[in-house]
Amino acid sequence: MAKLQKLFGDIEVNKDLLLLLTIGGLYSLSISLSNSFVNVFLWKQTGEFADLGVYNLCIVVMQPLTFILAGRWAKKVDRVIVLRLGVFFLSVFYILVLIIGSRASEYLIVMGALLGVGYGFYWLAFNVLTFEITEPETRDFFNGFLGVLTSSAGMIGPIAAGLVISYFAGDSGYNVIFAISLALFASAVGLSLQLKRRPSSGQYLIKKVFYERKHDANWKLITGAHFFQGLREGTFIFVIGVFVFITTGSELALGTFGMINSAVAFVAYYAASRLITKNKRKKAILLGGLLLYSSIFLILFSMSYQNLLIYAVCIAVAYPVLLVPYASLTYDVIGRAWNAAKARVEYMVVRELFLNAGRVVSILGFIAVVTQFNVQEALPVFLSIIGAGHACIYFFVRKIQLPEPVHTIKSEDGEIIAAESNLMDGENGN
Repeated sequence: MAKLQKLFGDIEVNKDLLLLLTIGGLYSLSISLSNSFVNVFLWKQTGEFADLGVYNLCIVVMQPLTFILAGRWAKKVDRVIVLRLGVFFLSVFYILVLIIGSRASEYLIVMGALLGVGYGFYWLAFNVLTFEITEPETRDFFNGFLGVLTSSAGMIGPIAAGLVISYFAGDSGYNVIFAISLALFASAVGLSLQLKRRPSSGQYLIKKVFYERKHDANWKLITGAHFFQGLREGTFIFVIGVFVFITTGSELALGTFGMINSAVAFVAYYAASRLITKNKRKKAILLGGLLLYSSIFLILFSMSYQNLLIYAVCIAVAYPVLLVPYASLTYDVIGRAWNAAKARVEYMVVRELFLNAGRVVSILGFIAVVTQFNVQEALPVFLSIIGAGHACIYFFVRKIQLPEPVHTIKSEDGEIIAAESNLMDGENGN
């Protein structure tokens, strides 16, 4: 622990925080191994952008619906159990993929629904658990260090998966990768058994929290920002990896793309967590958003593997600059919102509803474009529009005014309120 403390600096860590970081790291490694390759696996079977759209639409529809249910269970049962349910459904997804194999394109809706349910349970529980495990002083550290773990997984996962898939003939390599992902999720379940049980009670105040947007300007602004975040993520989260494969015809090239992106992001997340202070958050969000938007023009009208790799480096710098302060600012807003001590679960759910509403609009637009128009002409225009989503975040957060000094807010059981956000976007092929 002393060596870990030296690595973390002046940040005070505890067992549950380390466990949660480790679970997040295992999740990230599993996703980085297989997630983008599932989209390529389906693309190789169907060759239709519309099918990929349907699969990903099912994910982003089921995820917020599951969040609503998971939020209720987190209030009435136990957040750790909800976390295990999430990992269980993610494991079932990979079991299904291993069973159906070359017939996966026939089960797009079922596969997407399973993954959405798994994401919903997992991220609701992960976010709420971090609300209770971290403290306000550790918020930027946790966001940044989880980003480092995510980037580390991103360096290992894609290139390893690309090598394995390229080595084996047919679908055998895909089956090996999906089996490894399944094993990693099983390990995450085992670690979750060591987390302190956290039962809860009280009313489920989701309607009141949703309509609190009428009374709390900061809460209205941050939920609006999350809609625009989802507007870009919905399509970019899967289409970039497919573009890499279409351009190169190689899973190994896709793995290399992900590795380069994550290697740069590894350094950028660490630097962002150390250098971006509270008074620099809004400027960092603006800079990150502008860099993300400008980077898409590297690939929209002249898509080559070289340009895609330059794009990978650009977004690897931009995402940490934007997401580390943005995640922290989001939970500063929640921590000061009405009834935050009792309704922290509900705030997580409503935030997710707005984020996934943006994703749903994005993917519906994508499906409309690829089915109704000439793809080569219309798709770049569509991506240039929704690609501005992260740049729009600044126009919401710049108006947020938080009182100083910061007061620590505690829940009824004495837990200090803080939280963590899903820092993964997926444009690195993960």
